[in-house]
Amino acid sequence: MKRLLIGSGEPTTTKEALDRLNIFHKYASFFILGALAVAVTFLIVNNREPMFGIPAWYITLPVSMLFLASNAIKLWKMHSFNSKIAFYVFDVLALLVLTIFSNGVLISTLYLIILTEFYLSQEHLMGSVVMCVSCILLLFITFAFSEIVHTSQLNFISLASSMVSDLILIVIHFLVINFAIFFYKKNRELTKAFDELNESNAKLHAAYLELQELTALEERQRIAKDIHDTAGHSITTVIMQTEAAKLVIDSDPVDAKRKIAAANLQAKHALEELRESVHLLSGQREGQTLEDQLLEIIHDSTDGTGIAVRYDIDNITLCDAKRRFILNTLKEGISNGLRHGNASAFYFELKAAESHVNFMLSDNGKGMDISRLKEGFGLTSMHARAESLGGNVWFETEPDEGFEIHLTLPLDGEKGV
Repeated sequence: MKRLLIGSGEPTTTKEALDRLNIFHKYASFFILGALAVAVTFLIVNNREPMFGIPAWYITLPVSMLFLASNAIKLWKMHSFNSKIAFYVFDVLALLVLTIFSNGVLISTLYLIILTEFYLSQEHLMGSVVMCVSCILLLFITFAFSEIVHTSQLNFISLASSMVSDLILIVIHFLVINFAIFFYKKNRELTKAFDELNESNAKLHAAYLELQELTALEERQRIAKDIHDTAGHSITTVIMQTEAAKLVIDSDPVDAKRKIAAANLQAKHALEELRESVHLLSGQREGQTLEDQLLEIIHDSTDGTGIAVRYDIDNITLCDAKRRFILNTLKEGISNGLRHGNASAFYFELKAAESHVNFMLSDNGKGMDISRLKEGFGLTSMHARAESLGGNVWFETEPDEGFEIHLTLPLDGEKGV
């Protein structure tokens, strides 16, 4: 997965960023060791005069080689500050010897190179401040000791004046190097933050795509279940109603006519259910309101069937799941009233309350004793679906008093949705 490394302008991964950091440290180590090698070479070449009757290079050459070897081990083998302490002590002693046998030539340069390596290995600025102050003191002590060895006396004023340029150089070096390190570390932190942000965005995007796929799959499964539960159930009922009408068409034409009308209405509802499922899959019907769809069901139910439906409908906006449940409940209620109650008239009401929408469908059918009501597949699924949407459904009926379906659902955005 690609991300942006700040300042590079190129796509990179976290592993590549770490590899670049290791390469930077590797080249920095080469640079520091190379600078030390050049400095000690100049120091050896430019100090050939005997010291204490001994040629200076007899001392400066082996000490310089050990000094370089110590720093090579420190740069490439030692990774913690504690493991480098012994090497820093050796550096101080080596610099003391080189100062005595070189009259202080290029010693401040060696200190600057050592300080550079130390600054690069520090995580906190305070450590660099302490090291810088310590090196200034060590440099002063080293030059003082060298002057005592060479002149057998120590003049603090002349020593201090001769070291002014070295001190200024050390302070400037401290400010420049640590500012560069601070900038580099902040750049790394921003790089890491952006890297993590990009990774989080990538995970969120992947989760979003997965959620989209799951949502689409769930919607397809829901539509398939609706087709099976309602359209399939309705078609089965149509077959049963027409078969029953065939049996009584000669003996009871009125009853046969009523059964055919009920079957006709059930077939219309099944057809409407299939159409609506296709519309949902194709993304159509977005312009229709809930009121429009309810009126369409009512008109389909009354057209050519001889039944009457009065209604009082508020124009309410609901989510697709609640809207579809209300539409299916109205279809199921009208079909059940015709099929089981021999109803010829219905009253439908859909009203918005303070936090809920109230659904009521009443018919003039034969009704029944409520204690003998056995909920079939359709009524049982109404209960389950209403509860899943945070609502409730119940039925009221008495013999010869018709049948009523009551449904309450929370409005969109209310608690429990």
